[in-house]
Amino acid sequence: MRSAKKLGERKIIELILECLDQMPNMQLPFGDDASAVDLGTNKLAVINMDMLVRKTDVPKTMTLWQAARKTVIMNISDLAAKGVQPQVILASIGVPPNITKTDIQQIGNGLNAGAREYNTYIVGGDTNEASDLVISCMALGVCHKNHLIKRSGAEPGDYLATTGSFGKTAAGLKILMNGLLAPKNSEELVESVLMPKARVKEGAALAQSKAATASIDSSDGLAWSLHELTQASNVGFCLNKVSIAPEAERFAEFHGFDPLELALYGGEEYELLVTVKPKLWQTAQKAVETVGGNLTKLGWVTEKKQILLETDEKTVVIEARGWQHFKSAS
Repeated sequence: MRSAKKLGERKIIELILECLDQMPNMQLPFGDDASAVDLGTNKLAVINMDMLVRKTDVPKTMTLWQAARKTVIMNISDLAAKGVQPQVILASIGVPPNITKTDIQQIGNGLNAGAREYNTYIVGGDTNEASDLVISCMALGVCHKNHLIKRSGAEPGDYLATTGSFGKTAAGLKILMNGLLAPKNSEELVESVLMPKARVKEGAALAQSKAATASIDSSDGLAWSLHELTQASNVGFCLNKVSIAPEAERFAEFHGFDPLELALYGGEEYELLVTVKPKLWQTAQKAVETVGGNLTKLGWVTEKKQILLETDEKTVVIEARGWQHFKSAS
């Protein structure tokens, strides 16, 4: 009998999904960033749930306030990828027996801070005893049917774009977990891990513009997220650049790392990866810039299901690698 460690997170999910009856008229298929339920009158309830476990998900230097806030951000980011503003959040906490009153207050304040930062509220939840600290949140938002951005809408010829740059969290984790130094801006690299941001305004602006054909958040890493879009839309991608953060470039040079490796396979970044209709590229750019964000073109969608990075120097196959529980921890 294969253990969870040998199966890996994604195989475990597949096995569970095989046991489930599929709800008729599902607005988002299993495997998208969130789930959606038809409310009638062209409205959808968009829901997501995500959890954080201290042993596997919390670096030692992360405070409980930061861990609780991050759990909220994880859920909000998945709604942002669908173009949806969260309205309410539920939070459940598995509490170890040795946790203190001060710890509980940190968690509560962190949950509230994450919610209020994105103009929403914690409205309820549950607590229970657990052997390790577990914080689980569920975010709910409502949108018009025509504004929902799925993973499955990308078409050959669409542009591939992102709301930010990559590599900072990979560098920040190496500082936190391995004690590595940074030539400068180490605080910013560490901050990217401890205080992530969700691209809610950008996602909502893209949904309103109707220029985006597909979207995903990049929390599992740029490379893996591209492969997820490939599977959902049955397309491929050709990139002519990867938006690597300058801080990550300097960190990589300082330690002799490959900056492309940091950017592609790091994970824990909550940028949006979107595909955009070419005729509406300027519309999409303007929509994102109007809310204070940026949209950077990385390449385009191809008919052939492969993911390549093509530059003047070389062509690189982008592998399907990224974080997953059990496999990454083994």
